[in-house]
Amino acid sequence: MIKFDRLWITLKEKNISQYKLVKHYGVDKAQLQRLRKNMVVKTIIINRLCTILNCQIEDIMEFIPDDEHIN
Repeated sequence: MIKFDRLWITLKEKNISQYKLVKHYGVDKAQLQRLRKNMVVKTIIINRLCTILNCQIEDIMEFIPDDEHIN
């Protein structure tokens, strides 16, 4: 599972609020909601967040293996 918990930490470290992402950078509220729920988002959103935050992918998301293996 891909989790976006690191995004919220990076936003805090960079002193950028979710409000600022929406109002100043034009990030869609629905996309932020999808990120909050660890739902599927397009890579263009990930690219945009990395650009806005001047960070690497691992600063906003991480892969956590599921307990069940897919065969």
